[in-house]
Amino acid sequence: MTIKIFALTALAFVAACGANDPPFRPTGNVGVSAGTNGVNTSANVGATNGTFSVGLSL
Repeated sequence: MTIKIFALTALAFVAACGANDPPFRPTGNVGVSAGTNGVNTSANVGATNGTFSVGLSL
């Protein structure tokens, strides 16, 4: 029972986070480059709302 209450509370908190601010937009980028060291790949994923950005580079 407490797990259901915790899950419901967490869901309500997450839903209310963007209530007053613009929603976060997902961003992504994939790259391939060739050079003297061979072929290199890169990938970036993240989210931004214009003011604040979070991301992960792979």
